[in-house]
Amino acid sequence: MQKKKKSPESSSKISRRSFLKNVGISTVGIGVAKSEVLQKISKTPDANAKILGPQAQSIVLEINGKKHKVEVEPRMTLAEVIRDQLGLTGTKIGCDRGACGACTVIMDGKTVPSCLTLAVDAIGKPVQTIEGLSEAGNKLHPVQEAFIEHDALQCGFCTSGMIMSCKNLLDHNNSPSVDDIKIATSGNLCRCGTYPKVFEAVRSVAIK
Repeated sequence: MQKKKKSPESSSKISRRSFLKNVGISTVGIGVAKSEVLQKISKTPDANAKILGPQAQSIVLEINGKKHKVEVEPRMTLAEVIRDQLGLTGTKIGCDRGACGACTVIMDGKTVPSCLTLAVDAIGKPVQTIEGLSEAGNKLHPVQEAFIEHDALQCGFCTSGMIMSCKNLLDHNNSPSVDDIKIATSGNLCRCGTYPKVFEAVRSVAIK
């Protein structure tokens, strides 16, 4: 008696058993990989590292060239310390989730949203706020003067963060193109729509 030949259609179908077998193998592989990652994460990077918290801790922050000793809880953000403890209210808190850029400060040469940056993460890193741009507290920074001259602000709520982004850009690129400025300020939201004036202001300060 001849065996019934399987049609090409039936041979191409995946059986329930083979499907479950393949899924099981894949799941085991993922589980092993995940386990290896967790083992790497769980390793203590430094056995002698100081653990801060949960209660308030005394830390030293360098803000605008001066060292300040402050009492902070590990959960406190840099924006909260700057505004509430140091009284530097030029740094604004808008969305409080890093989306608007009003709280932008320069930390260790990089712009960061201070509302998402923990104060303890700023230990040992110089921080500059809008108050730190003026010389001797009375002479405005060239970027600030350019913003005024080119009418690059309206309500002013975003201005501090916008200026910090532009200042940091010029620190690293003294002759930025308009596209460079757009990228540098892409994280700064201006509801008044002053972007064209902002670009003009920065270009006026740039080295031609």
